[in-house]
Amino acid sequence: MKRKLLAAILSVAMAATLLTGCGGAASTSGDSTASADSEASADGVQEISWMFWDDLNATEDLITKGYGEVIDRFNKDYEGKYHVTPITTNLEEYYPKLNALVAANETPDVFIVSPGPNLTDYVDPGVAAPLDSYLADGWKDTFTSDAVFSQMTYDGQIYAVPLNTAAACAFYNTEMFEAAGAKVPTNWDEMLDACEKLQAAGYTPITISAGTAWCLSMVAGYLCEMEGVDLAALADGSASWEDGKLEAAATKLVELSKYFQPTAAGDTNDVATANFYNGEAAILIQGSWAIGQINGENPDFESKCGVFQFPGVERVIAKSDSLAMSSSTKCPEACIALMKYFTDDTAQKYTAEIGGKIPVTKVEYDASVAPQQLAYVMDVFGNAKGTFGFYNESMPTTETGAHFDDTMVSVFLGDMTPAEAATDMEDFYASNCR
Repeated sequence: MKRKLLAAILSVAMAATLLTGCGGAASTSGDSTASADSEASADGVQEISWMFWDDLNATEDLITKGYGEVIDRFNKDYEGKYHVTPITTNLEEYYPKLNALVAANETPDVFIVSPGPNLTDYVDPGVAAPLDSYLADGWKDTFTSDAVFSQMTYDGQIYAVPLNTAAACAFYNTEMFEAAGAKVPTNWDEMLDACEKLQAAGYTPITISAGTAWCLSMVAGYLCEMEGVDLAALADGSASWEDGKLEAAATKLVELSKYFQPTAAGDTNDVATANFYNGEAAILIQGSWAIGQINGENPDFESKCGVFQFPGVERVIAKSDSLAMSSSTKCPEACIALMKYFTDDTAQKYTAEIGGKIPVTKVEYDASVAPQQLAYVMDVFGNAKGTFGFYNESMPTTETGAHFDDTMVSVFLGDMTPAEAATDMEDFYASNCR
């Protein structure tokens, strides 16, 4: 399997990086890379690197801007002692570039990672360091509960810290809905009815990215939830992808795709999101992490941006951005100091009051100054009967999740029927996951 090969490569690289010192510096511009430094700088400052999946300078995304402020604040407060240099790229290229750095013995000292199989890829070969001893000094007590670490815990040890919580939901243009006579849907039939009314009124009902496969598969995950797909049972072989549930979900995906923008097949996540906040579509099915992007790019749009839970499901997809530390860093104290800055009161207040994400610590924030979409998202969480993860991050391996993503895109493009998709997933699981 590909994952075993990746684990082997990362294991060798991790062992080799034990010979290096603190992580290297990199340009803060997009698509930058790093080179490892074996010593602290000449003036005794401990240099570390931090890798992130967005450009801190060429962005209007408010969450990204907040991360930039954390870096600036850290470097100012620790001037003469520690210094961190970001390594930035884009979301689509992030993991390939991170893996290339690991394989080249240049693992960033601190790097962002999604919980679940993505994090597992760095825990299994020993690239990520356990953090329990650092959390034990009272840091862990600042988080809302131990539950925020559930997807970051392996054999009783924590390997990453969360930065925020977000929900996958549907944003909608309240003015378009009103003009079209559409109501906020609460079930599948109402969703289709709203799309019909919006289309009849001359609006593009939904903007979505199939060019960024996980965006489309996020919708497919909700449809699988609607049909009662059980990922745990599929993984242990007590259920089959060919039991009709995935086929029904994929059929609904095809049905819904009639209302997507014509360019959905090639549009990236950023383009699809821009279609929404620029008034070119009525609904954006995305995560609440998009609030920072929407409000940063078009502040005037906030007043007409509503939010509703994906209709027809009782649970909501929840996700957090998380930070891991390289097990081979020679500057763990500097790394932990940086990670604590991302979860301190200043950063977490910004997360809610400016970025519109849910803090993961017990910080108090002023809800009256936070983006109005955050209140809607809090209602979604409050009304949901539970949460579940992204489908591509809830399967046994990253390769399995990627295969699901690609299969759903194939269904959308018409290259595979819903029934063929079910057979394809069952065959993949039988060969790779059981």
